Parts: sequence; C-alpha cells; structure tokens
Amino acid sequence: MGLNKKSVDDINVAGKKVLCRCDFNVPLKDGAITDENRLVAALPTIKKLIADGGKVILCSHLGKPKGEPKPELSLAPVAKRLSELLGQEVKFAADNEVVGPNAKAAVDAMKDGEVILLENTRYRKEETKNGEEFSKDLASLCDVFVNDAFGTAHRAHCSNVGVAQLVDTAVVGYLMQKEIDFLGNAVESPVRPFVAILGGAKVADKLNVIDNLLEKCDTLIIGGGMAYTFLKAQGNEIGTSLVDDTKVDYCKEMIAKAEKLGKKLLLPVDAVTIKEFPNPIDAAVETKVCDSSAMPADRQGCDIGPKTQELFADAVKSAKTVVWNGPMGVFENPTLAEGTIAVAKALAETDATTIIGGGDSAAAVNTLGFGDKMSHISTGGGASLEFLEGKELPGVAAANDK
Repeated sequence: MGLNKKSVDDINVAGKKVLCRCDFNVPLKDGAITDENRLVAALPTIKKLIADGGKVILCSHLGKPKGEPKPELSLAPVAKRLSELLGQEVKFAADNEVVGPNAKAAVDAMKDGEVILLENTRYRKEETKNGEEFSKDLASLCDVFVNDAFGTAHRAHCSNVGVAQLVDTAVVGYLMQKEIDFLGNAVESPVRPFVAILGGAKVADKLNVIDNLLEKCDTLIIGGGMAYTFLKAQGNEIGTSLVDDTKVDYCKEMIAKAEKLGKKLLLPVDAVTIKEFPNPIDAAVETKVCDSSAMPADRQGCDIGPKTQELFADAVKSAKTVVWNGPMGVFENPTLAEGTIAVAKALAETDATTIIGGGDSAAAVNTLGFGDKMSHISTGGGASLEFLEGKELPGVAAANDK
C-alpha cells in the first residue's frame, strides 16, 4: 500500500484555484447543525490554503440525496457556520447541478485567500458512480485538488477520485495525512508489541479484518457480540447469545491460524448475561455474570465480565501500539457499558500509541469522556475498517506520491 503521499505541505497554492474535498457530512436538525466536529476538524487544512493565498473552493457530500436536489440536504447551513468558525466569508454557490452558473461566476470573481463552498456533490447522480462528466466539471474549476475527506476514502466517487485523476496536482490534507500516518502505519509497520481489539455485533462485518490483523498483530482481542460465535466454535454453551452459525467454521480456522502463527488470541472468559434484550435499549436490566464455559441456556451475553475486563486491560499494559474497533457490549445501556468503559480506561492509561477506528468505538470513547486521552480517533468508520483489512483506499491512492 503506497502511503507516502504528497500533502498540502509539499505544494504552494499561491494564486491558484484549489478544490478541497472535505467531509462536511454533519447531522442536521431543522436546518441547524447538531454536531460540528467535522467542520472543526477541516479547519487546519482550509486555514493553510487561505494563508498560502489560494482561491479555496470547498466541496462535500451531505446525507444521501441520491442524485437529485433535496433542499433539506443543502450545504447552505454549513457555509454559514464555516464563515463564523473561520472568521471570514464562505460564499455559498447555490447550484442544483453543483458546478453551475453560480459556482462558475463565483470562482471567476475570486481573489487570493477567498473561500467558496459548492452545493452537495451528491445532488449529481454521477457522483457515486464516478461518472466522467461531473469529474470534468469539478476539474474545470481548479488547478489543484486537495482531498481531506477520509470518511469517503474507501469509495471511488467523482469528488475524491475522478477529479484527482484529471488534475496535475492532487494531494492530501492534514486530516487525511493524520489518518494515513496513524491507521495506515499502525497496520503496515507497527511499534511492537501490537495489540488489536475488535468488538461489535457481527463476525461477518470483520472477517477480513480478523484475518489481516492476525498476520500483523502480536495479540488479537475479541469482544462484543462477535465473540460468542468464537466461543461456540470452541465448543462452549452460549445460551441465547448472538451467534452466526454460518461463521462457526471460519472462527475455528482463525483460532487455528492464531496458534499456527504463534499469536495470542484472547476471547472473553466471562460474560454479563441478561434474560431478554432491553427495549428501549437503555431500559433497566437484571444481570448475572457467568463463566464463558457455562452460560445458562436461557440467557444471553451482552457485555464482557469483570475477569475478562482485567484480562483485556492486562494485555494492553505492555503494548506499544493498540488499535481498537468496536464496543465490548451493548454500550448504549449504562448497565451493559462497563466492559467498553474498562477497555477505554485501559487505553487511556497506557503510554502506547492508541488508535480508535471510527464508528461505534469512536462514539463510545467520546461519550465516555476518554477522547482526549487517545493518540488518534479515526473520522471514518467504513474507511478505517478497510484500512485495517489491508485494502488500498481509492481516495488515498488517487493522490500524488511523494
């Protein structure tokens, strides 16, 4: 995987038109942005391009308008909020075809250091299919392309891959650079011992990740709903716990693979069990801790137990690199969040480089207040998973090599 990419620090954009793909896919409620983390995260790259004297043209998708204009998914509120965060106007180019008369006129009139924002790139049906016409429209606006949207890096779309192939200079922004440095290098050339922790509900979602990480890491820890299929593969009674019977043989293979490679594979030794799944998800539940080898037939495991929490925390203590993707239990329920909290605590207390793969684990770490204790929290769930699988990400690959 070529991870040595040119970044915004390797180029000079003075007087040039720069198209910068950001991830402004923020949650909106009644036209107001309810979480602006992604806007704040994009500021360093935008400020750098402004300071260099570039003409900065921002673009992003928002939600899934599926190739047609949906007013409730317009990026207009983002332009307004970005103007406030940057302390200078971000002019919004309201064009349903994204690169329309408004956008073209705005770009023609730009002075160095000014910023405009294009409309939602997914208003165009070509966007998600990487269709040539829209890529050409985007490329016609700029001299330089900067990709700072890791959240869509695993998808080949017009606004991150198509346009990059049509401009001479295509580089990554600071956010992308950080993701490549942490996630990419953790997997490709980790400082050892390297411990990987996988959780979440389904084994099926993580097949390739488990396979790839077993080859790269020293210790692989498995918790969350996916652990019960592994426990069943070892011949344990798992009661009514979540299980994927079609993947039991796969789990047996992985257990054998770990042994053959001399890797430690840690599974839960005890579980917090409940009678029936909470409804609503944060409802009060009556719990009982059981050994993994002796779970009652009428109960299901919904979190790792205290012995497992200790086992997993111990494995983290001696690590130099830790990657964590997926919660240890039903962390949305306070009673069933203790395993996830224990792992987050262990990561917060270690001196190792700690990397949180996006999605639920990022949400858990932030909700539980451990965010600032981690070396890196990935901004992309799907993209970070594909990085952990060892796949090449089209959005990264499209940038110029150093």
